[in-house]
Amino acid sequence: MKRLILALVTVFTIFTLLGSSCVGQSDGVKGPVNVGSKIDTEGSLLSQVIILMLRDNGFEVVDKSQFGPTSVVRKALVSGELDIYPEYTGNGAFFFNEAASDVWKDARQGYERVKQLDMEANNIVWLKPAPANNTWAIAIPKELANTEGLKTLDDFAAYVNGGGYVKLIGSEEFVTSPMALTAFQDAYGFTLTKNQLLTVSSGDTAQTEKAAAEGIDSVNAAMAYGTDGSLSAFDLIVLEDPRGVQPVYEPAPILRGEISDKYPEIETILNPVFETLDLVTLQTLNAKIAVEGQNAADVARDYLTANGLL
Repeated sequence: MKRLILALVTVFTIFTLLGSSCVGQSDGVKGPVNVGSKIDTEGSLLSQVIILMLRDNGFEVVDKSQFGPTSVVRKALVSGELDIYPEYTGNGAFFFNEAASDVWKDARQGYERVKQLDMEANNIVWLKPAPANNTWAIAIPKELANTEGLKTLDDFAAYVNGGGYVKLIGSEEFVTSPMALTAFQDAYGFTLTKNQLLTVSSGDTAQTEKAAAEGIDSVNAAMAYGTDGSLSAFDLIVLEDPRGVQPVYEPAPILRGEISDKYPEIETILNPVFETLDLVTLQTLNAKIAVEGQNAADVARDYLTANGLL
């Protein structure tokens, strides 16, 4: 009888320990977290930064980078299909129909405004942005700039209105968004016809800048971003925006409030990383992907490791 009781106690103890072990493992799982990005070089880079940092801190992560253009990733986040992705502060002007407000032209004010509006309207949390302005711009070959004396968008407008040859390549978002080409045209008083535009689906500025540099399809102007690493490699210059048309576009991780509430440590994991991504750093890292052809995950991992962040 004693042996039977001892055996039963032993079996009960084993199952109790196994049960406790399983519970502990289940409780220790963080995620899965769906991480997305837009279809461009910097989106790939920043999503990989987020993915690597979360995985290094024990999160199960689903890589959904290169998910789609702004409207698609935004909708996916709001609906819960994505949990986190890198967005730009200046897009708040477009999301909340405040394009006329000057608040978006100030980095700090724009961040605080979109942080407040997105939380109130969508329960979306904005983490700290990187100190780099990835604003929309128009870039042209240095040869054209030197030949025609084009330095600013005022110069460009005069050139267009005077009958100068222009064919600009840009993403559908750049061409149609009231915050991008339309804003430039309204402020500087020029209009590009359909015949002067080549619209592509991707927001990859390496593609648009390469086309302008090489004259592909007779293109000589391109959609560009302020943090692009390929501008100098393609011998392009960004036309200055003296009227301050564009908002400040600082990249920041944004995530669903439910995820932020469940895993508040995500903020302490990502904030210190994004604080290191200044303009020169992002240009350098983007160039490794767009110009040198390196894999975005490898570039992100090398950077994080070299700086003791991973």
